[in-house]
Amino acid sequence: MVPAMELRRWPRKNDERSIKARQEALDGRLDREVFGDDLTPWAKAQEALTGLTVIPTAVIGPLTISLGEYELEEPEGTLVERGRSTDEVFVPLAHTEGSMSDSLYRGARAATESGGFRTEVLRDRITRASCFICRSAAEAAGLARWIEDQAPATRRWLAEKDESWVSRFAKLREVETHVVGPMCHVMWAFTTGDAVGANMMTRNAYALNMGFVMEHAPVKPERAMLEGNMGGDKKLSHRYFERGGHGKTVIAETTLTEDAVRRVLRTTVEDLLELSWAGTHGAVASGMLGVAFTPATAIAAIFAATGQDLGMVGTSSMAQGTGRKVEGGLNAAIRLPGLEVATVGGGTTLPYARSWLSLMDCAGPGKVYRFAQIVAAATLALEISASAAMATSGSENFFKAHFERGGLR
Repeated sequence: MVPAMELRRWPRKNDERSIKARQEALDGRLDREVFGDDLTPWAKAQEALTGLTVIPTAVIGPLTISLGEYELEEPEGTLVERGRSTDEVFVPLAHTEGSMSDSLYRGARAATESGGFRTEVLRDRITRASCFICRSAAEAAGLARWIEDQAPATRRWLAEKDESWVSRFAKLREVETHVVGPMCHVMWAFTTGDAVGANMMTRNAYALNMGFVMEHAPVKPERAMLEGNMGGDKKLSHRYFERGGHGKTVIAETTLTEDAVRRVLRTTVEDLLELSWAGTHGAVASGMLGVAFTPATAIAAIFAATGQDLGMVGTSSMAQGTGRKVEGGLNAAIRLPGLEVATVGGGTTLPYARSWLSLMDCAGPGKVYRFAQIVAAATLALEISASAAMATSGSENFFKAHFERGGLR
């Protein structure tokens, strides 16, 4: 008979005693260097803090970017461009992929020599997709009509709530419903300032569900669910790829001169367009959301350096790239419909993250739209260079980069 194992309680707090207990329990299984010298600055980052992971970080630049200056108009939350300026930005990349930093630099250089990047923020929303279970489809349809009619009232009700757990930064902008069977799905759309806002809008959606709908609906639903899985939270969604609505919708573009394509990228406009043609049809054949080459690579590296939520790399990397021949060169652009970035809160408060954000003048309040545009420009820089390497005959340059710097043995 196998003896019963006693379940040990693992210390999960981040006080000095608990951290030491976890480290002692793992002593001999890990090199002690991963425990670090002082974990105090990271104690609020997550639970059960035990050690640190160090990621080598490159800095690439400067990227020349024409950046829009944006603000939200009240009360609708319409995004308005108030000005524009051109800046040269150095971008941190935390990763372990050989040749990636060089490739991004090459794309940035080709764009800079062609006049630089231009970026636009098109939309700013984040949604929590709740669901109410009713007794019938008829009741669900009636509830949906009532909720949409009550949209102005829900905004006022939420703005007037003074409970400490209700966020004043997460402002309700739109309400949309979707009925299927006895289920009434509700998309609460918020803006959340300079934070990604997942925690903020979760708290406020809960308040709306339980304090407004469940208390005031003419027919009370049988059950309320905070998330009915119709949202774009940490999972790819065609709805949010098409419309935006879960993060910042950002576009970056540049017009590359034929000289820069030939001399810096070592290919031709015609070869790039041939790759675009093949890649577009390949994407369609595979059912891919968008047409892009490697957006997650740049986005993950910037996210890791700046304390962003790494769980949002996938949704933030939904992208659609375009290439079009114009007089004297090639217009290249990329659209990121749901870029989930922050310059306050969460991991952005950690020492290294704050430093890398400061390098880009993106630390703190009032900087999130600037940061979103820089991420988009850096992503396009890598798309340009990686595409150029793939566009060479037999994709020889792409192969060489990975053979020479990719750690092949």
